[in-house]
Amino acid sequence: MFLRYVLTAVFSPESVGMGTVAPVKILGLFISMTVLSVFLDELGFFKVLANAALKKAGQSRKKLFYLLYATVSVLTVFTSNDIIVLTFTPFICYFSSSAKINPIPYLFTVFVAANTWSMALIIGNPTNIYLASSLGIDFFVYLRTMILPTAAAGLASFFLLKICFRTEFNQKMSVGITPAGHITSPFLLIVGILHLALCTLALSVSSFLGVEMWQVSLLCVLSLALWNIFYAAVKKRFPSEFVRCLKRAPWNLVPFLLLMFVIVMVLEYFKLPSLLHSLIGKGAEVFKYGLVSFFACNLMNNIPMSVLFSAVTQNVPEAQRVGAVLAVTVGSNLGAFLTPFGALAGLMWQKILRGQGLSFGWKDFVRYGGRIGIPSLVAALVVLNFLV
Repeated sequence: MFLRYVLTAVFSPESVGMGTVAPVKILGLFISMTVLSVFLDELGFFKVLANAALKKAGQSRKKLFYLLYATVSVLTVFTSNDIIVLTFTPFICYFSSSAKINPIPYLFTVFVAANTWSMALIIGNPTNIYLASSLGIDFFVYLRTMILPTAAAGLASFFLLKICFRTEFNQKMSVGITPAGHITSPFLLIVGILHLALCTLALSVSSFLGVEMWQVSLLCVLSLALWNIFYAAVKKRFPSEFVRCLKRAPWNLVPFLLLMFVIVMVLEYFKLPSLLHSLIGKGAEVFKYGLVSFFACNLMNNIPMSVLFSAVTQNVPEAQRVGAVLAVTVGSNLGAFLTPFGALAGLMWQKILRGQGLSFGWKDFVRYGGRIGIPSLVAALVVLNFLV
């Protein structure tokens, strides 16, 4: 009976793409948006922006901090936090080595800014997409509700970073050699930016048009592929940019998310979501679910945590359910600060640092991430509780 329940849950039309949560649709939306971001990275867009920020800083470490935080925050809102972190990290390591400064404050600034401002739009993080979809929250409603909590967390993290690394930021530095960066194809860059901008705009009004978000993003990716193929045909060459994008897309998330969905089905069979709901208790749902999810994603990673808590929040009374789900969304993003295990981005980030000969282990994560993450979490939850 148990095996039949799992097989029915996993292979029924509702579970593979026709239901409320629809993991296949969520993966389609996230991978499509990632491809649009990676396309810009393949053309050198993010490297050029990183190069410009490093050059603009001159000898001021404080100015470098301001520029990096602002640049990463803006880019993360409209692209992917993982892509931004993975693109900026090698540049900062190279520049810091040349300028003979400690890279850790600036690397952690990028990591914090990317994982804070990824809350602003539903497409910023796969956990946002999954949790919002579990309750049927559309792009515009999500943005309208989450922009102020994100801004509150962003301001808190900015000032806390400034305080934590004030000694380093107050010193001057010798001007380092900035990494080389150039746009490989200005025409394709314009095409890529337009596709990302139009896709974001179309997503914001998709619910009014009666079109699902995954359909919008997939259509934009197909259009981008056709433009790349057309341009390559005119230039009599292979459309290598889009092919490399497909290779870099996070395909590893597909089996991972589907496996997490199966695990939640198993846990639901044994009534664990109901048990967790009863343990969390009633009242102050925004604060309780925000805090519990923040720490829970460091025990099981933010993606499986989000899948599990999407089921737990189904037991919350309807009037408080939106607040609980969005509080879990806050916890799934900011929980990445506390330990490397909190999010896949943290694990990938640590791997890059080890490749650069840098050490930023669990103790460092907890020491800095706790000081920055917990106050930022509280700031976001206070504002969210007021809004919902």
